[in-house]
Amino acid sequence: MIHKRNNPSIAIASVAVAMLLFCSIVSCSREKKEEVEIGFNPDSTYTMKAVDVVTLVSDSGVTRYKVETHEWYMFGEASEPYWYFPKKLHLEKFDSLFRVEASVDADTAYFYQRRKLWKLIGNVRVRSLQGEQFETSVLYWDQNTEKIYSDQFIRITKGEFVNTGQGFESNQALTQYRIFNSAAEIPFDERSSSDSMGVAPPLPPT
Repeated sequence: MIHKRNNPSIAIASVAVAMLLFCSIVSCSREKKEEVEIGFNPDSTYTMKAVDVVTLVSDSGVTRYKVETHEWYMFGEASEPYWYFPKKLHLEKFDSLFRVEASVDADTAYFYQRRKLWKLIGNVRVRSLQGEQFETSVLYWDQNTEKIYSDQFIRITKGEFVNTGQGFESNQALTQYRIFNSAAEIPFDERSSSDSMGVAPPLPPT
């Protein structure tokens, strides 16, 4: 009769090999998990992008704005959610009778959703329902306070006259406004005559 004896060294070696394999598997799975992790910065990662946009925007269920732009980015998960228009913006605001109360053009624009604040930058032109044109480099439009304002050089064309100043503020209908550091009004024909003689217009204050 043959008796088999268990070899303790073989058993220990088998356990050691099994533990090494288990540790190796766990280590590989951890390394793989770390490789697929992707960083996400909500302040610099847009949640939506649209191109060649022409759309109507409502406020409290009423159509108030028309937006035209080449590119529109939405940063909906940012600490302060905002829209970004990097390649020109044309905006029209309608009154209660759906007349164009004001039209706005700018090279670049931001809209901060919580504050309902527009920041318009670069060759900003605003035309009111009364036909006045406002031109500046930076313009703010606060929908909560219903104010439009700027601290930059401003040029306002009204009929045959041009008025300039350093900063202005107005109601959002652009019917009541005041200009800071205002210069004298200049008739169009006089300004055109000066331009035709090669006289450079005065530089805006720095």
